[in-house]
Amino acid sequence: MNKTRYLFLIFMLITISASSQIFDPAVWSFGYEDKGNNVYEIIITAEIDEGSHIYSMDIPEGGPIPTSIRFDSSSLWTPEGDSYEVTGPEEIFDEAFGMKIKSFSNRAEFRQKISGNVPAFTVSGAVNYMACNNVTCSPPKDVEFEINIGGTSAAGPAADEMLAAGGKSTGRALTGFLLISMLAGFAGILTPCVFPMIPMTVAFFSRGSEKKGRSAANAIIFGLSIILIYTALGLIVSLSSAGAGFANTLSTHWIPNILFFSLFVVFAISFLGAFEITLPNSWVTGADSRVDRGGVFAAFFMGLTTVVVSFSCTGPIVGALLVEAATGDVLRPVIGMFGFGLAFAMPFTLFALFPSVLKKMPASGGWLNSVKVVLGFIMLAFSFKFLSVVDSVYNFGLISRDVFLIIWIVLFSLLGFYLLGKIRFAHDSEVKHTGVFRFFLVVTVFTFVVYLTTGLFGNPLRGITAFLPSQETSWFSRAERAAVQPLQQDQTFAVFSPLAENLLCQEPKYGDRFSLPYGLSGYFEYEQGLECAKELGKPVLLDFKGHACANCRMMEARVWSDPEVLRRLREDFVIVALYLDDRTQLPENEWIVSEIDGRTKKTIGKVNEDLEISRFRTNAMPLYVITDHGGRQLNTPMTTNLNVDEYRKWLDEGLKLFKERI
Repeated sequence: MNKTRYLFLIFMLITISASSQIFDPAVWSFGYEDKGNNVYEIIITAEIDEGSHIYSMDIPEGGPIPTSIRFDSSSLWTPEGDSYEVTGPEEIFDEAFGMKIKSFSNRAEFRQKISGNVPAFTVSGAVNYMACNNVTCSPPKDVEFEINIGGTSAAGPAADEMLAAGGKSTGRALTGFLLISMLAGFAGILTPCVFPMIPMTVAFFSRGSEKKGRSAANAIIFGLSIILIYTALGLIVSLSSAGAGFANTLSTHWIPNILFFSLFVVFAISFLGAFEITLPNSWVTGADSRVDRGGVFAAFFMGLTTVVVSFSCTGPIVGALLVEAATGDVLRPVIGMFGFGLAFAMPFTLFALFPSVLKKMPASGGWLNSVKVVLGFIMLAFSFKFLSVVDSVYNFGLISRDVFLIIWIVLFSLLGFYLLGKIRFAHDSEVKHTGVFRFFLVVTVFTFVVYLTTGLFGNPLRGITAFLPSQETSWFSRAERAAVQPLQQDQTFAVFSPLAENLLCQEPKYGDRFSLPYGLSGYFEYEQGLECAKELGKPVLLDFKGHACANCRMMEARVWSDPEVLRRLREDFVIVALYLDDRTQLPENEWIVSEIDGRTKKTIGKVNEDLEISRFRTNAMPLYVITDHGGRQLNTPMTTNLNVDEYRKWLDEGLKLFKERI
């Protein structure tokens, strides 16, 4: 570096130090274009604030720092030529340097042509640049990037669309995004967290006004409330910088979970006939307005309940939209959340309208009250899921899988006896005989009770695992783990068991707090897992999960339990399980300041969530990522996928790419 450049940099740094605000006028985005025949062009774009500029790649000796692009070497792809500028630079005389210098204003695009040696791979590197305006300059800065070729760009799901449109979303792209969000909303109905809300919705609106018009109006308000809540959520998070973890916080924090547990219990007791839920007299001015006002407020509350309860299963799409909101893009998350909420609300609204048709059917004794009592039992059973979330997230250890199952066994046994007429509540009619439908319903309930009972003896209960606490909390699993205690050999910590048979380099950090299913061994801290993987010469399987994640438990129960998947996990990978919703406070020296939102992350969950968002642009649970020792992604990440064969192939693909890289 010559004297002129050195003096210029000193002046620049002094200027920055005196400034009250960090000067960084360039926003970078990264993507690629498929040219066919395994040839791609890496696209790197800078959007530059008005009045500022960055410098060209071609700067004369003695001038400012040029823009340069560094690519990490890899055997998976081959560069063709050098990086080049697509945008034509401006060339003006710079008095500070006494020479003509090329620079870019408003926007700059750079490209690099490459050839892929495998179908899917990651291109990583960094852009080094400096920016100036007529007052100040920024110091040279590196912006790192990772681009998944053949998968989703690391710059986010919309990166390729934004680059193709010059950084601005087109109407066609937004329409496509809306349709995708609506499809995700319809899919959300099929998740295990949502189904229990459907009978609750039917029960609620079956208790409404006798007038069809009022019942229909309340049902429509219910549907519109869901749409409004989802749409407002994206906008609120964007404007308030609440961050991408807001939905996860709402669904796992103890306050909303205790609140909803209490409300579900109150509703259940009401359905069992103990009392009627009405609004205070001070809220009404007459009989008709009393019913109308109650319906409006209650319908909105039902919509809010449905949205919050669904978060643990619909988190991946909601989290992805909120990631975009956290980066300041208001339009896309609002449109996406509107589409998701619209599709999600449609089936619920139809179910809400259905009771208005039932009301016109002739009453047959106390059949309608029996339906409400049955739904009361179901709601009471489901209410314990909220307590289970609090217990697991905050590591209280009070509601184990066995305790949860015993509560359900008792409740559903009582439900069976109720259907047989052995138990009667207020407003119930006497059951003089058992009809055919009721008989088969009784058989179904008691069959379910027997099924639940097998869970106390080790049955994973895969059909309902999403509702239950982790299997590792059961007495059966604890007894099994106690039979295969870790062995201490010399100074090296090793774990061997008939189920695990995989060696760990040292005792896992947080191993006293977390565990893996099926006797698998692994780590629960990112850096420690990478270090061990390097020592053992194995790839890393990052498992971003949560205590309250229903889909995580489904994946472990239905996919990880497969013998071939389990063998691969045990023999070929170092598993690093990272909980996103754990609220264990870290010591102050382990706190981090997020580069995403600038906030201090103080818990295990927040640190892990920040890692997932910063590296993979999502806070989805579960998210499985196969990386090398340096944490570089090897193939496209996997989310919830209950197809065992596809998961096996995905593991094999990651292992193959790892072996090729080393």
